[in-house]
Amino acid sequence: MQLPDLNLLPALDALLRTGSVAGAAAEMRVSASAMSRTLGRLRRVVGDPLLVPAGRGLVLTPAARAMQPGVRAALEAAGAALKPPQPFELATLEREFTIRSSDGFCVAVGSELVAHAAAEAPGVRLRMLPEGDEDPADLRDRVDLDVGALPPLPPDVRSSPLSGGGYLAVARKRAPFAGRPLTVAEFAAVPQVTVSRHGRAHGIVDDRLHALGLARDVRATVPTYGAACFMALGADLLALVPASFAAHAVREMDLVALEIPLDLPRVRTGQAWHLRVDADPAHRWLRAAVERLSGESAGAGARD
Repeated sequence: MQLPDLNLLPALDALLRTGSVAGAAAEMRVSASAMSRTLGRLRRVVGDPLLVPAGRGLVLTPAARAMQPGVRAALEAAGAALKPPQPFELATLEREFTIRSSDGFCVAVGSELVAHAAAEAPGVRLRMLPEGDEDPADLRDRVDLDVGALPPLPPDVRSSPLSGGGYLAVARKRAPFAGRPLTVAEFAAVPQVTVSRHGRAHGIVDDRLHALGLARDVRATVPTYGAACFMALGADLLALVPASFAAHAVREMDLVALEIPLDLPRVRTGQAWHLRVDADPAHRWLRAAVERLSGESAGAGARD
């Protein structure tokens, strides 16, 4: 669409309202000769003389009178379109955020995030998507926030770290090994259920045990921490889960948490978002909430 020079619009509005080259020039703070030249350009653009001599002054043509309301409306619309965003009001925000995360995040932080939104922004809704074969390109149009272990990110995606924590093993309270700390050898000998979205049974725990000449007894591999906890609840198994998740599991289920007698790295997580929402105040509020609540959950998991 080929647009005319929109810089002419304020001058046209001034000419139509004042009906005078001198009056429009004074309003636009330009010389009368400059406004006269602008009137000439406008006549060529619209194909109408617009203002014509009438005695000692000028008078609007019928076409000029007909276009006057439209010119005023167009100028107001252009001004509104170029105004800075209105002040951000959480209380009246109506928005749905799509967050992709693990069940660990949903359990450890999800309910607190929902409660936080209900208190500060009751019009906000959260749509949680499960982790999978993450493609950061989804952040460009389909996902508002990725939370978890982040893959390599493209230049148009921003990220920030979240508070991490360690891992704990959970087992049902009546399991024969649940009442005392485990040695490394005992830990390796206890049947275990491990968590992997891709079904991998081998991980950093196995590497640490292998360095000590040990191997663990992995009986099952499941895709979520929740499934691992339910399996441990129904059999004499150890389930290895993040400490923040374990804190919720032992509070709500007939489980106990046990220290893992190995030097394991801390859980490294972060949140990632696309540049399209980097400066969006509503999205900034969401990121700040996720960061704060993740930190609180990690702290609670460490204490428990």
